[in-house]
Amino acid sequence: MSQTLPPVDVRLMNATASMVFFSLFLLAGAAGVTWLLRNPAFAITQVVVHGSAQHSSAISVRANVLPQLRGNLFTLDLAHARQAFEQLPWVRHAELRRAFPNTLQVRLEEHQPVALWGDAEGSAMLNSFGEVFEANRGEVADAQLPRLAGPAAQSQQVLAMYQFLMRQWQSGLVPRNLADASQLHPSALYLTPRGNWQLFLANGAHLELGAGQPPQVGQRLSDFFETLPQALGPLGVRPSALEYADLRHRNGYAIRLRGVVTEQAHTPARARG
Repeated sequence: MSQTLPPVDVRLMNATASMVFFSLFLLAGAAGVTWLLRNPAFAITQVVVHGSAQHSSAISVRANVLPQLRGNLFTLDLAHARQAFEQLPWVRHAELRRAFPNTLQVRLEEHQPVALWGDAEGSAMLNSFGEVFEANRGEVADAQLPRLAGPAAQSQQVLAMYQFLMRQWQSGLVPRNLADASQLHPSALYLTPRGNWQLFLANGAHLELGAGQPPQVGQRLSDFFETLPQALGPLGVRPSALEYADLRHRNGYAIRLRGVVTEQAHTPARARG
């Protein structure tokens, strides 16, 4: 026995009622979302800073970043907000997390300065990753940071060379019993646009090291300091009198000494390998 269908007008009314109900449901949902997005109760009013931020106080962070945040807890663009935090002078990386109802949790990683970078009057420094960043040098606790310089794209290479040379110094590159040995300590290292290394010592001496990778440059320095006492002995001067040395010669080096007018040349007793 076939089932009798409701009249057409009844079916039309049912369909219309379903559509109206569905539309009301959508409108209610949209109204709820709009209420959430516009409700001032969810506006970001607190920024909680975590991490070992020595140079970025919570007060400073809030004062500089909070005015740049757009949106509330639900609409805030975290990528844009992270960029705002990472534009702060000492901040290297920021991680952000929303916290209900109106808080932004922030974990900051600061740059750890290991060297000054570039001009003496500038504000650039080098962090432990060999990255250049700008900040107030007056806030650096250790005022004895070395000065490094070179093409910005090669900052990591410059730091690697300096660290290699420092390991050589610490392992006895300059004999500790050498007179004035403490004044022959590296204070600056530059990489020229042509790829040549220039080393400056604590006594102001300028050493032209030439081009090359750390082992090559390190060998030149080793040969130089091994034979320096022999070169200075006949002149009766102390190592601290060293003003300039050019180590780019194949079988020797040229030196200039304070108080000695003529340039002296010396060939290392031990040939390089």
